[in-house]
Order: sequence, then C-alpha cells, then structure tokens
Amino acid sequence: MRGSVQFEQQAGVARVTISYPPRFNAMSRAMWRELRYVFESVQNSTDVRCVVISGENGHFCSGGDISEYADFRFQESSLRDFHENDVWGGLQAMLDCDVPIVAQIEGNCMGAGVEISSCCDIRLASVSARFGAPIARLGFPMAPREAALVAREAGLGIARQMLLEAAIFSATDMKAAGFLSRVLVDEQLAAEVQTTALHIASLAPQAARLNKQTFRALISPLAPVNTAHSAINSIANKVDESYAYADSAEHREGIQAFLEKRKPAF
Repeated sequence: MRGSVQFEQQAGVARVTISYPPRFNAMSRAMWRELRYVFESVQNSTDVRCVVISGENGHFCSGGDISEYADFRFQESSLRDFHENDVWGGLQAMLDCDVPIVAQIEGNCMGAGVEISSCCDIRLASVSARFGAPIARLGFPMAPREAALVAREAGLGIARQMLLEAAIFSATDMKAAGFLSRVLVDEQLAAEVQTTALHIASLAPQAARLNKQTFRALISPLAPVNTAHSAINSIANKVDESYAYADSAEHREGIQAFLEKRKPAF
C-alpha cells in the first residue's frame, strides 16, 4: 500500500487527510506533490471556506517516508530537488492558500508533520499528541526554509531543541510555546475541530481571504532560492550550499541504521 493525500468537501469545509497508516502517515515524494495539487486546487476554488487537515488512524504525520531516501538523498542534485521542489512545493502551496486552514493533530506529529502543521492558521491537538523532528538521529539537517518555517511558528528555542537535541514535546509544551491554539482530551478533538471549521465557514469568506493576505504581508516571507528579500536573504543564500552533505558518510550511516533498525555509529 502506498500513501496518498485525500480530499473531500462538504458544506464549505474541505477535509485533507494524510493517509499512509502502515507508516503512521509518513510523507512520500508522491504525497508531497499531491499536497501541492490539493492546496492549489483549494486556492482556486470559490466553494471552500475552511480546510481541515488531519492524519488517518490516530496519527497526524510521522515525518518523511525514509524507505525512499536511499533512492535520492545521496546525490546533491536529487536531494536539492526533493527539498526545494517536492517538499517546499507542498508547503508553499499551503502558505499561499487564502482559505483558513485548521490542523487536527493527534498521535505522532514529527518532522514533516511539524512542517505541515506550521503552515496552518489554527492548530488543535489531542493531549496525547507528540511533536518533534529527531532527524539528528538520521544524520542530516532540516532544509533551510523548512527550519525557518518551524522556527517562525514554534519559536526558535523549540526548533533548536527539536533539531539539536532531538527533543520530543508534548501537546501541553507546544500550547505553552504558542504553537497550538487548543489542547483537548483525545475523545473531544474531532468534534471541536468540526465545530471550529463550521464556525469559520459560516463567516465572511472574502474577509478571511483578505485577512490571510494581510498576515502574509506582515511576516517575513520564506523566500525562494536566489530571491533577495531582506529578512530572509541569508536563508536564500544558505540554500545554495545546503545539500552538499548528500554523499557524506554520516548521512548514509544515519539512514542505513534506521532501515536496519539499529543504533547509528556516527
């Protein structure tokens, strides 16, 4: 079974579901492309007033599909293509979407899950949800614009602990950091998300779109490669040299150890 990003719409509310249950909804390359297509479609729709994004079977998203990584991560050009086109293409489509996005977060919200939820406007989580990006155990860093996105939304301190310490945070921790809007007992999460989405859908849709455009203008953009934007210019420059580690021994060892279910020897 391969994963997919599913879409359905009812009463002005679109539901986007990250679905890859055998891997706790890890994101494959194809799923990143599907995510981009879905949110570009939402942006061009006049019928959708709110989007809810969630994962299937009790988890939001456990990260990337590591079983694919050996196919492309060890060459700089293909690694760069993955992050700058597949991953960032999906995230940018979410960030560009003028329709309010509500995240329904439960279970594992790791790596790619933190990045996807960072693109949402309102984040609700179950009390048992866990957050992190422990890719230091896999021997590679978070791509520059992805790290900037997480730091902007979760806070630089949280991002540093996630990436440098491989720290895992509870929903209560993330609520205290300002990342989450509300934390609910597991049994109440779905109902609260539905109530929130229907309420947003009942409000003025044009005002919501204009508000989101204003919010984007107020915050530093996460600029594409070679775009000279003052607040993020260093990030854009960093991207040019960010994937040179592709063929490094540390990178290969981290991923190989994960696939072999052993502790890496860095």
